[in-house]
Amino acid sequence: MKSIILTAILFFAASSGVHAQTIYTIDSGDKLRITVFDEESLSGDFSVGADGSVTLPLIGTVKLRDLTPQAAQKTIANALADGYIRHPVVSIDVLHFRPVYIIGEVNEPGEYEYASGMNVLNVVALGGGYTYRADQDDIVIMRGRDDNRLEIPANAHSIVLPGDIIHITERYF
Repeated sequence: MKSIILTAILFFAASSGVHAQTIYTIDSGDKLRITVFDEESLSGDFSVGADGSVTLPLIGTVKLRDLTPQAAQKTIANALADGYIRHPVVSIDVLHFRPVYIIGEVNEPGEYEYASGMNVLNVVALGGGYTYRADQDDIVIMRGRDDNRLEIPANAHSIVLPGDIIHITERYF
């Protein structure tokens, strides 16, 4: 249901020329610093696994995929409150975002480190710029995993999120 609503919002935003502002969610490849206040032995740096979860002391495996950092904090705090700690206070910082990818008509397609606030033009610059065959007016951002990937029409100023694949198409003439 969430993906249907997100699809509708993104389609409306793309078709109306409005830039959709989407919210960052946790997924595999991210590295998180999870701090449980006054519980140093429960705090640390954790990598999100391929299944979208982390394994934490006391509570074990916790699925964080598709949660915002704020929702993940609540999920972990609730799990700790369920018989382990009376009033847990949890904070999550993203230490390392999953990379972004650029394919198609750029000089150096590939995987690049994500930086907060990136747009398509930033990633094109990392990829060595457009090739002479690039159609700069036909850009697609592929967002999500294989099971629910969305293709979003974009332009050079469209916001990029961690894990996005930017496809610069070839012009024909």
